[in-house]
Amino acid sequence: MIVPLSGSTTGLLDALREIRAAGDVPLVGDDRWPSAMWETVRAASAGMQLTDDIAWATLTSGSSGSPRIVLRSASSWAESFEAVAGYLGAGPDDAVLLPAPPAASLTLFSLAHALGGGPRPLLGVASNSDAHCLHGTPQALRAVLDAGAPSRLRAALVGGSPLDPALRERAEAAGIRVTAYYGAAELSFVAVDEGDGLRAFPGAELSIRAGELWVRSPFIASGYAGADGPWRRDGAWATVGDRAELVDGRLRLLGRADDAILSASATIVPEEVEAVLRSVPGVRDAIVFGMPRAPVGALVAAFVELDGDAATELRRAAVARLAPAHRPRRWFAGHLPRTASGKPARAEAARRALAGEVSRLDV
Repeated sequence: MIVPLSGSTTGLLDALREIRAAGDVPLVGDDRWPSAMWETVRAASAGMQLTDDIAWATLTSGSSGSPRIVLRSASSWAESFEAVAGYLGAGPDDAVLLPAPPAASLTLFSLAHALGGGPRPLLGVASNSDAHCLHGTPQALRAVLDAGAPSRLRAALVGGSPLDPALRERAEAAGIRVTAYYGAAELSFVAVDEGDGLRAFPGAELSIRAGELWVRSPFIASGYAGADGPWRRDGAWATVGDRAELVDGRLRLLGRADDAILSASATIVPEEVEAVLRSVPGVRDAIVFGMPRAPVGALVAAFVELDGDAATELRRAAVARLAPAHRPRRWFAGHLPRTASGKPARAEAARRALAGEVSRLDV
């Protein structure tokens, strides 16, 4: 059965070990959840008929919809432990810093890795002084660098959202080898980038079908509990609907099909505009979305998180590097809402902007 448990870090690894030893399936929640969220998760877990191979249950990020429970076997994670240990350059005598909450699938993966002989987990950013490596989001890596990287930190495995090349350079200048990856809770690791572009994660095969990325690997999840999600299967292949292209063996992600903005007959991929905005000095992160507007369909809007006053540079970058249809027509600035794992929460960012809950930016 699925055993929901608190995301409190005290004794969590021992609790996971005990639940797994009993043949049950742990599902780590987030103590910041409202009671209604806990009730939803418990209701979806209760009475779920599981096959004997199910070992772990995780929650998808919810960045584009309601949280859903992903079920997976022990081997679907264990098969990637050796490759991950190589990217981290770490073994059981080392410590991995896990800034994201245990409810995040990337953190729960590392806890499973620790139970399987991987590096010792250090949960939360406060306990980083002994860390030899880091597994987290780009935002977490940035926060660690801002606070002063631990002297022992030598490698970072970064996923959950795109890695700004400038952040990679900054980390590497601090002596930290950075491996970025693309994946999904349903697919686990799909592709890695050690500085020369995304290529298939060891053991994964990639295929593009009608513009959608499909994956065949031993890391794919078994299915959902409760609500369905975007995950689809075709035999051994699976997809979550991300659009992509393969060029000379390198994977280029083009975003989710359902995130595309249709504006005056032009289709705008938010991730492409966001990549340009994130490259502007003073921009920490950015989310691009569509604001419904007749008769053009939608206006392109951007919600940016700034270090200072970057409005002038934003205007220059938009004009210089974006086609007219891709330039944001509405700008907002503030702290981006994020999911439990630290990913920018696109749907929530758009909601706050549309509701007038964040400041307009004059660009």
